[in-house]
Amino acid sequence: MSATWGRTTIRLVEGDISDQDADAVVNAANSSLMGGGGVDGAIHRRGGPAILEECKRIRQSEWPGGLPPGKAVITTGGSLKARHVIHTVGPIWSGGLNGEPVTLAECYSNSLRVATENGLNSVAFPSISTGAYGYPVREASRVATKAVKSFVESKGAPAEVTFVLYSENDFKAYVKALEALQ
Repeated sequence: MSATWGRTTIRLVEGDISDQDADAVVNAANSSLMGGGGVDGAIHRRGGPAILEECKRIRQSEWPGGLPPGKAVITTGGSLKARHVIHTVGPIWSGGLNGEPVTLAECYSNSLRVATENGLNSVAFPSISTGAYGYPVREASRVATKAVKSFVESKGAPAEVTFVLYSENDFKAYVKALEALQ
């Protein structure tokens, strides 16, 4: 499924984020930036040690206490098809009353900001925070699509944003969220 918002094409695909051929894939990272499970582990394993080395440099020079939720940083893509990885830390779901929607929206908008600042034309996102961090997919899909739409309509970039959903259930939730914004 696809849509166009301003000059940006939005696509939904079911698949593995670490296998995407885009200027950047977004990593649903933990604040340590040292790899982990789920999307984070898959990207680090497939991308190889170059990603971890840049993450270590970022921790030493920019974020010694760890990357805060909602912020985003960029590294090489290492051995991935994608040239870059944009790392962002999503919120841990605790019922939705502790600012989780705002922080989740910041993950998407800050990742897109980093992409446009680096001249990237295509960005692939996973469903941030919906794995181990427990954010309900239906709610997360609404926040994600709304944040991306707001950013691309105001900035006119990047040219392509793809949501890469790991399961059929996630894909269906994002289809509904995307349709609701048409």
